Amino acid sequence: MSVRPPRPLDDIRVLELGAFLAGPFCGQLLADFGAEVIKVEPPGKGDPMREWGRHRHNGRTLWWPILARNKKSLTLDLRTPEGQEIIRQLVPQCDMLLENFRPGTLEEWGLSYESLRELNPGLIMIRVSGFGQSGPYRDKAGFGSIGEAMGGIRSITGFPDRPPTRIGISIGDSLAATFATVGALTALHQRSRSGLGQVVDIGIYEGVLALMESMIPEYQFTGHIRERTGNILPNVAPSNIYPTSDGGWFAIGANADAIFKRLAVAMGQPDLADDQRYATHKARGEHQAELDDLIAVWTVQHTADELQTLMDEHGVPAGRIYTAKEMLNDPHFAARQAIVDVSAPNFGSFKMQNVVPKLSATPGGIDWAGPELGQHNAEILHDLLGLSSERMAELRERKII
Repeated sequence: MSVRPPRPLDDIRVLELGAFLAGPFCGQLLADFGAEVIKVEPPGKGDPMREWGRHRHNGRTLWWPILARNKKSLTLDLRTPEGQEIIRQLVPQCDMLLENFRPGTLEEWGLSYESLRELNPGLIMIRVSGFGQSGPYRDKAGFGSIGEAMGGIRSITGFPDRPPTRIGISIGDSLAATFATVGALTALHQRSRSGLGQVVDIGIYEGVLALMESMIPEYQFTGHIRERTGNILPNVAPSNIYPTSDGGWFAIGANADAIFKRLAVAMGQPDLADDQRYATHKARGEHQAELDDLIAVWTVQHTADELQTLMDEHGVPAGRIYTAKEMLNDPHFAARQAIVDVSAPNFGSFKMQNVVPKLSATPGGIDWAGPELGQHNAEILHDLLGLSSERMAELRERKII
């Protein structure tokens, strides 16, 4: 068996509690770069993500193998004193504890940060929740969709004549998890100087809010409230999607003066760049709709392949609207190994997105797809904690593991 190259978080062990997406995606990101992530799941049923996803293969979800890649599965009933005691035994062996329960849940189980810090002063506790660990909304139930609504992204997503819409992925959960990862690594760096851990606290709505650009001061200083604008950037043109002759859509971003001149040449209409309606960034913004209509009349006469060739030849940022089909057939995706094959039980070859970002000296990687429920019980309870086979059999009989 070949030994994989070292990864930057190889010496970090993470105890992942919680379920669904907002916490576990943080665990995935840490595991991608080498952290040993011990995922704690309820005995018998596991994380609900084992069943999520609209489509199945051989009766199994296609989401779990990605979200739980590189993780180890430990079954444990956290609602029992015995399960809570095992967590206390694991904490001194871990660098981080990751959880996304409703605030107060760990405290009810006797697993507060204050008590766990006594067992391990260097422990970093990562807490992801709907609204954070403080404030008047602390105890409210929170899901990603609510965080997206309150964080601002729903109000500006969609077309102005239609209701707000979701983006198409669980962006609120994923953003919160990504910022949780940033916080965890920042706290880890601080621990290298102080020797002490700390709490990383993020509400899902805050992860969304962090991406809202200048939405807040726009209202503060001008009273402007951003609205839904569909596919355009208001007063930034041309930057839109346009129809093709083969029934698809093609994205073109040529809003800078020099780039617009190149687009006009590619269209065979170089005089457009000198037309007072389109010659400057400001003028194009003022005539955005008519310019988009003019470009659409031209693009619909060409296939997506023809448009891509023309745009590449003239140095205009442009591209097709990809689905999974196009991604799997794109030579750049292949050259960059953006999608990789992972061997997965019950699936054989399983294609999934690769680790992001790329590190030149110590890149991340994927060693295995999401584990079977309780697959690593013996490794963790017997090998790491020293529980006897008899004790494990007793815990199993009582459905604690």
